[in-house]
Amino acid sequence: MNAPPFTGGRSLVTRAAIVGVVGLGLTAAGAAMDVRRALFAYLVAFVFWLGIALAALVFLMANEAANARWYVVIRRLLETIPTSLVVFAVLFVPIALGMRQIYPWVDPSAATHAPLQPWAHGEGPLATHLWEHRHPFLNVPFFLARAGLYVAIWLPVALALRAWSLRQDGSGDPALTRKMRRLATGGLPFVALAITFAAVDWQMSLSAFIFSTIFGVYWFAGSLVAALGVLILAVAAGRREEPLKGALNANHLHSLGKYLFAFTCFWAYVAFSQYLLIWVANLPEEVPWYLVRGDSGWRPVGIFLALFHFVLPFLILLSRNLKRRMRPLVVMAVWLIAAHYVDVYWVVMPPLSPSGPRPSWMDLAALAGVGGVAIAWAASRLRGHPILPVRDPYLQESLRYEPNQ
Repeated sequence: MNAPPFTGGRSLVTRAAIVGVVGLGLTAAGAAMDVRRALFAYLVAFVFWLGIALAALVFLMANEAANARWYVVIRRLLETIPTSLVVFAVLFVPIALGMRQIYPWVDPSAATHAPLQPWAHGEGPLATHLWEHRHPFLNVPFFLARAGLYVAIWLPVALALRAWSLRQDGSGDPALTRKMRRLATGGLPFVALAITFAAVDWQMSLSAFIFSTIFGVYWFAGSLVAALGVLILAVAAGRREEPLKGALNANHLHSLGKYLFAFTCFWAYVAFSQYLLIWVANLPEEVPWYLVRGDSGWRPVGIFLALFHFVLPFLILLSRNLKRRMRPLVVMAVWLIAAHYVDVYWVVMPPLSPSGPRPSWMDLAALAGVGGVAIAWAASRLRGHPILPVRDPYLQESLRYEPNQ
């Protein structure tokens, strides 16, 4: 099969880049007024968009490791999303520079005191003891070294998978398919472990009062739901023109919808399991993390997540017909991407405002800034290459995709 290089997306790249630059500029301006508030808004946006890129990488690797054939027609879109990790390596710099304002373990004695629930800020005798106990792991040099290690694991894998895929467009060498499969299979455990440790470093360490061995899985599960949503939006945009328009059928959409449904359920399972185990154990070094989110103004946000991140999407996505139509899938994709942002906000923001949410224009500015730059970069990587992996040995099988009912 032949397909010309993709030449569209110029306006998306331009607009996303403008939005990104303006958003980052406004976030920097906000930092001049309230540096701590701006850094927390930036951290939420960074964790949200980075999680999507990483989840897309894991989804790509899992399909390669399983020798999946159905997804080949959308693989070029999927493998392009993790290329934004190049951008995130740079966007981590403000977090590294502002660590003292974000993480209480950097200098517990300098923690900001609040009139309500001081333990939410990592203060008090128990918190001090916990920070001292964790100092061999939570210290600035080791924190930064681990961040560098995570990037050194994620980025080469993402770039190699895409580079081999593009090389195959020209050579048609089936050995490249085997190389991608071997790298995905062997690299998946290391990528997943790095995601788990990154979740501990960048989110769980915001409070001394959380110790969860599945926290990384929780972040990944929500991020994968959002990543599938982003992939669905990319498919919807690319499907307007050939060759993707003629390549996709209702069975491809159905599989995307089934994955969206499955991982919505998986996110709820992990979220409830984490809550149940911590609450039943009733340990003083763990329960406060949920107390600040359940006995304050954050409670409505938790109820919102239960309803709009699981219950209602679960009921809607049960429909087989809905999962086979693009427009309803796009609506659900946007819905669940937004719900995931609320989830990340609910995890990150309470140490800053334990009494309840205090939305700011800086939240929107940081979200647009980080997301705009990442989207512009990923969209620009699509241009100049076929939007289908034209010489993949399994492309024809993917074009005729008809799963067992």
